[in-house]
Parts: sequence; structure tokens; C-alpha cells
Amino acid sequence: MSEDKEVKNEKEEVDNTQDVNETEQETVETPSEPTLEDKYQELNDKYLRIHAEFDNYRKRTNKEKLDIIGTANAGLLKDLIPVIDDFERAIVNNDEVDDIESVKEGFKLIFNKYKTTLESKGLKGMDAVGEAFDSEVHEAIANVPAPTKKMKGKVIDSVEKGYFLGDKVIRYAKVVVGQ
Repeated sequence: MSEDKEVKNEKEEVDNTQDVNETEQETVETPSEPTLEDKYQELNDKYLRIHAEFDNYRKRTNKEKLDIIGTANAGLLKDLIPVIDDFERAIVNNDEVDDIESVKEGFKLIFNKYKTTLESKGLKGMDAVGEAFDSEVHEAIANVPAPTKKMKGKVIDSVEKGYFLGDKVIRYAKVVVGQ
């Protein structure tokens, strides 16, 4: 009997071992391929991240543009400060000056300094008198009879000077055109 018990115990142990092995095999599964849902989630996450990155990029570049514009204006204003200083000195000195010619010369010097500063920044004046009327750069404020046949359709007088910044018109010349 004891032998029967031992055989029976051994049989049970073998059965238990087989059960454990089968259970281990069931729990250790081979990695399965991602499902369509997983792929969808992954691609959706990538899309959302790229969209957010682009939105941040757009905001950052807009801010940089505003900073550049502000800095450009600061450079121009910094260059114009000496002209303001010259005007202030001229106003103080003009109270005590009896010689009108020195006052005129002082204002001419200040004007030339101001004009040179603006021209160094790309500002160019328009010479309109005698030129053919061009609606792209001129604004006709009056039509008068032309003094000669040659002046028909041409600018006879400039009421307000026009200006270019580089090649772009920033103020149209107001002109009188001969008819």
C-alpha cells in the first residue's frame, strides 16, 4: 500500500507540474501585432503634437516680427534724437539773437541733418514737376490749362512732395496737371 500511495503521489505531482506548465504557457503569450485602434491612437497623437508645434511656431514668429518692427523704429528714433537736440538749442539761442541770417543758417543746418538722416534710412524725395502724370505715384488735386502744348498731361506744379521708401511709394505727390 505504501507503494501505491507513493505512485499515486508521484502521479499527482506530475499532473500538477503539467498544469503549472500549461498555465505558464497560457500566461506567456507572444507579443501580438498592434491593432488598428492602437495605430489610430498613435497617428492621432502624432498629428496633435505636430499641430501644437506648428501653432507654437506661428505664435513665436509673429512675436518675433513685432519685436523686429519695434526695434527698427527704435533705430530710426535714436538717429532723430540729435535733430531734436539741435532744435532745442536753436530755440534757446534764437531768443537772444538779433542777426536773422544766423538764425536762417542754423535752421538750414538742422534741416540738412534731418534730411540726411532720413535719406540714410532709405527715404527718397519725388521730383514731380515737368514729369508726365502717373497715377501710380501722383495724386492730381487740380487740372489747369497747360501753358504750352508740351506741358499737356504733365505735372505743372507740386503742392505737396511725394516720397519713396526704397522703391515703394509711402506718400503720393499732390500735383497740378496741365490739360
